[in-house]
Amino acid sequence: MTHFSDQTHPNPAGPVAGPDEERPGGGDGGGQVGVATRTRTTPKKPERYKVLMLNDDYTPMEFVVLVLKRYFRMDLDQATRVMLHVHQRGVGVCGIFPMEVAETKVNQVMDFAKQNQHPLQCTLEKV
Repeated sequence: MTHFSDQTHPNPAGPVAGPDEERPGGGDGGGQVGVATRTRTTPKKPERYKVLMLNDDYTPMEFVVLVLKRYFRMDLDQATRVMLHVHQRGVGVCGIFPMEVAETKVNQVMDFAKQNQHPLQCTLEKV
């Protein structure tokens, strides 16, 4: 019986692997390792909407400040500034949100105003 260690290989690099054996250099015959890649699509940012409050001659300023504090989480100073802006210019931005959040806030404000018998109007506009 002859052992491989006793024989000289015709290939100076060593023995050649058979079809079911791993080849030197990574197993693909080229000495390179393949890397599987997956293309990822970057998620699209949600469209943003401005929630706008409209001035009217009937809704008390205190009620507007209350709405801004309650539904837009403004402090008293910020709510007062926005309320005065709405009063003086006719419209003011309450915040910028994804569409679903903006729609919810508009509905909450309109429902609250209606419950309190005020004609306060709130709307949204695409940024």
